[in-house]
Amino acid sequence: MKAHEFDRVINKFGMQTRQSGDLLAWFTYNGRTVIRTKRSHGSKDILDRLVRSQLRLDAGQLRAAIRCTLTLDDYINILKAKGAITE
Repeated sequence: MKAHEFDRVINKFGMQTRQSGDLLAWFTYNGRTVIRTKRSHGSKDILDRLVRSQLRLDAGQLRAAIRCTLTLDDYINILKAKGAITE
């Protein structure tokens, strides 16, 4: 995964970000932070499996998110199914 692909995914899901030693991103649902992830400012590719586990996606879902075919509603439903979001 390239840095611009990571940025596209976090922007698509409306994640809040903060610059520090790394780019920190978090997903808030109903006022509660449910997902946190980060990426380095370095020039190397980002490890897909690390980002997948942090975003709670499988390989196919991550590819769909990068291609922008996974919507925010789809992502919320995935998080609900995996128990990250409870209502």
